[in-house]
Amino acid sequence: MSEKSKGTLCGIVAAVSYGMNPLGALSLYRAGINTNSVLFYRYALAAVLLAALLLVQKTSLRITRREFSVLGLLGVMFAVSSLTLFMSFHYMDAGIASTLLFVYPVMVAVIMAIFFRERISLVTVLSISLALCGIALLYRGEGGAVLNTAGVVLVMASSLSYALYIVVVNRASLNMSSVKLTFYVLLFGVAAIVLYSLCCPDQPLQLLSTPSMWGWAAMLALIPTVVSLVLMTVAVHAIGSTPTAVMGALEPLTAVVIGVTIFGELFTARLATGIGLILLAVTLIVAGKSLHPGRWRRLSGTGGFYATAGRLRCGIILHFVDSRHRIGLVCCRRIILCMILLSG
Repeated sequence: MSEKSKGTLCGIVAAVSYGMNPLGALSLYRAGINTNSVLFYRYALAAVLLAALLLVQKTSLRITRREFSVLGLLGVMFAVSSLTLFMSFHYMDAGIASTLLFVYPVMVAVIMAIFFRERISLVTVLSISLALCGIALLYRGEGGAVLNTAGVVLVMASSLSYALYIVVVNRASLNMSSVKLTFYVLLFGVAAIVLYSLCCPDQPLQLLSTPSMWGWAAMLALIPTVVSLVLMTVAVHAIGSTPTAVMGALEPLTAVVIGVTIFGELFTARLATGIGLILLAVTLIVAGKSLHPGRWRRLSGTGGFYATAGRLRCGIILHFVDSRHRIGLVCCRRIILCMILLSG
């Protein structure tokens, strides 16, 4: 198998793997496991797997005080984003929630413009308009029925939390491998979820009592997390970040297909149009940045590259070392670069 074919295959499998998040989450919900517990086991088991991988790679786990503070903040942000997204699954179809989440690149552009004086281009304005139109179509479905407001608010909070997470990583310029970064983000995320559970008596951490529960928890930790991360790394090195980003469009598509075929979620032409507009908005944001590499480098603040990659939850930040440059930030969970026609 050629290097290009290998990279393409890894990119496809990584995107589909990440899109399987709703499969594990909704299956555990049906078994009576609450949101806090689902994420606790996913984070904890994934952290154990990544710790084992770090030991095999003989990577030092030492971090500085500054890195401890930044990673702690990132862990909390990541936990908030994951909790709000997984909570939204109780109020709306997981496929729609997973698609609404993808407005976060637009939010990143707005945050950079407001707080870091990044110029708002015509492409950004058009992307914001398309995203708002897509959200409006998703919010009001067939026959005038609307999405649950609480669910929409939770997804938007998740998207905003992840956008802030990206900005913090972008400005912090942490110098460590993707596996090590993800391990500490998960570790601090576990601590945040435990503290949140202690403060919410109605959402205590639950014990998994059956083999099937442990199986779904292990699936969430392994496939959408570790497998997706490892294969994404291989794909980016083999074929580059842009082709890999194109394949990332399979993530929301996979989530929608799982929701429709396995959990009986509704899918209509109106919803397909709304989803398409949101994906197109993200496409314009990312493509617009990639067409101006100098401007993109100013945004990232490094001499390396800033491209799309997979996330853990929903989102993993990947760092790649280029011998000719400094550490390059690769973030955002393979932001969509092409619009996929959704046929259910």
